[in-house]
Amino acid sequence: MAEHTSSSITIEAAPADVMGVISDFARYPDWTGEVKEAEVLASDGQGRAEQVRLVMDAGAIKDDQTLAYTWTGDHEVSWTLVKSQMLRSLDGSYILRPAGSGVTEVTYQLTVDVKIPMLGMIKRKAEKVIIDRALAGLKKRVETDAG
Repeated sequence: MAEHTSSSITIEAAPADVMGVISDFARYPDWTGEVKEAEVLASDGQGRAEQVRLVMDAGAIKDDQTLAYTWTGDHEVSWTLVKSQMLRSLDGSYILRPAGSGVTEVTYQLTVDVKIPMLGMIKRKAEKVIIDRALAGLKKRVETDAG
């Protein structure tokens, strides 16, 4: 089984506000450096995205991918790869945990398998960079919107 990379950050906002930003795919290009386009292809009965097409530009990796999303309650969302040009697999999740009044701890887990050969150490470093950038962008977006 592939190893996953994980990191957490504390955001000065309620979990519902954080999840509101995470679930607003149309605005991903505004706060994630790697996502250049986002299009919701299918939604569930609650209006939450079930399939999303993302056009990515992460430096060495440029990709057009479709992800399937699974929402678990109000505090967790996970995704898995449906199709991609560059990736063999991609599994990720955001897990939100209340950490006091108006504070949320967000944990982002990511496992990526690229179609091109890549050393495990280099792949995990790339995963870490993607996670850290996403969490920093999420924190900035949520706290800016809240303020």
